[in-house]
Amino acid sequence: MNAFRGRTMDSLQRPDAIASGFEDVGLQPGVGAHAPTNAARSARPVGMLSTSTLGLTLAACGGGGGSDSGGIVTIVAPPTATPTPIPTFTPTAITDAQATRFLGQATMGANSAGIAELKARGFAGWIANEFAKPRATTHWDWLVANGFRDAANMNGTQGFDNVMWSQMIGAGDQLRQRIGMALLQILVVGADGMNLKWRQFAMAAYVDVLMDNAFGNFRTLLGGIVTNAAMASFLTFLNNRKANPVTGAIPDENFAREVMQLFTIGLHRLNMDGTRVLSNGHPVETYTAADVSALARVFTGLTLDSTDNSTPDRLRRPLVVDAGLHETGPSTFLGATVPAGVNATEAIRIALDTIFLHPNVPPFVSKQLIQRLVTSNPSPAYVNRVAMKFADNGTGIRGDMQAVIRAILLDEEARAEPSGVIAGKLREPVLRVTGWARAFGATSLSGKWDVGDTSDVSKRLGQAMGRASSVFNFFRPGYVPPGSAFATAELVVPEMQITNELSVIGYVNYMHWVVNNSTDLRTSYAELTGIADTGALIDRVNLLVAAGQVGHATLNKIRVAADSAKDPLIRIHTAILLLMASPEYITQR
Repeated sequence: MNAFRGRTMDSLQRPDAIASGFEDVGLQPGVGAHAPTNAARSARPVGMLSTSTLGLTLAACGGGGGSDSGGIVTIVAPPTATPTPIPTFTPTAITDAQATRFLGQATMGANSAGIAELKARGFAGWIANEFAKPRATTHWDWLVANGFRDAANMNGTQGFDNVMWSQMIGAGDQLRQRIGMALLQILVVGADGMNLKWRQFAMAAYVDVLMDNAFGNFRTLLGGIVTNAAMASFLTFLNNRKANPVTGAIPDENFAREVMQLFTIGLHRLNMDGTRVLSNGHPVETYTAADVSALARVFTGLTLDSTDNSTPDRLRRPLVVDAGLHETGPSTFLGATVPAGVNATEAIRIALDTIFLHPNVPPFVSKQLIQRLVTSNPSPAYVNRVAMKFADNGTGIRGDMQAVIRAILLDEEARAEPSGVIAGKLREPVLRVTGWARAFGATSLSGKWDVGDTSDVSKRLGQAMGRASSVFNFFRPGYVPPGSAFATAELVVPEMQITNELSVIGYVNYMHWVVNNSTDLRTSYAELTGIADTGALIDRVNLLVAAGQVGHATLNKIRVAADSAKDPLIRIHTAILLLMASPEYITQR
């Protein structure tokens, strides 16, 4: 099974959410996705909590009624845009709502202190300050400091979820955290899919590679993941052997395929604006089976530098080459050739340089980062502007992550006030929890951030960072709910791949525990307890977690339910839970 881990799209086996009846979401669509053929087309359309579902929820609490939009809007595909330079966005003053919206894109969640800092620094100044922040601790060092290096933890993942939650919620370098989590969903490794001892440390070392290079150069990042033990085990090129002409054995091709298909260039040639290059009306493939086989020959011979399993230390160090396992014959792929007799280090350098310089890399990587931070369906013009910065940061440097991040977050399409129904994305379940925790100052009761694995779809979130079961992540960037209005309009909704009746119920139930301080995450709600007026309380919650984007009709229903609570703390819990269950919150605009 290990050999096929990269090819098993486990997440597509879940019931699919079909979005007819999901038109009131207000999500910006995009172009050019393909619905999986094995989708469960009989699933009931749910997507998120619909307006009608919310009405029923609130009615049970004393509310009821419709939504600001009247429940149904028309989804319109965005027009094809002509590439333009990155617009300059210089507001005279940043409002609280604008600040919260920006922080919802650039961090794991906004809070009052963050809003004040952003307003004082400005968008560009805030980004520059985040780039200058050092890491307070690595994931690896956190595990060591908190006692997870004990030999009793050798055969499991104990501590991995703890360190992830501690950093996502509590770390001060929030832009780095958000970019690192975005990279983890593109360059995927899952903690449960490795054939290694000390998997929590292997994953910590991998996430540290992403964090350490989040503000560096994408080419350096590629080199870091190729020589990382977790990636090598997850995509089965650890101890990969050269071809054996006697037995007919050939090198494992898993990583060679996925480093092209999923990490860098994709299946089809792209224009700089992310649209497909066509030949006689058909997409042009980026690579062939022969390219995969030839590239796999390059990634042979990589192995751990020690056989000592008594500690996790070797998992932190870069892989080394066993010359006896490495293929020394010539390898030709993507129009480049590694000559015969070249050592493994040089062969890998040639291979990664070849991939990095492929014209697809700027639009392919840029679009996925935009999807993770800002909108599921950026316009071609938006993709083009960011991809151009990836290709050249203005000083002739390709792959400068800081230039790419600035381009994404400061673009007019990211900063313009959201309007109509063609803007935004669904909030990932994990980001809903981190957003709540950061907004209201939640921290760990135990001091160990014992939140646990939240990937259970029926009882928790259906998602846990670093727990994807396959290299395809929990959801695909091009996912389209089959049979839906999104499919008709050729629009993508990646997060809908993990959205169905079970996940919606699981999310609301789990958030009930979270909001009511029934997990290891606890808060006194100090900022809210002094607000006597229910309307003002709900407005503050709306600002902190939803950038003020939940409409008046929904807020009025929530107020009716919250006013029915006699206990002030229950009033706060009710307001937060119902707002975070509303479609207008779950849709990040």
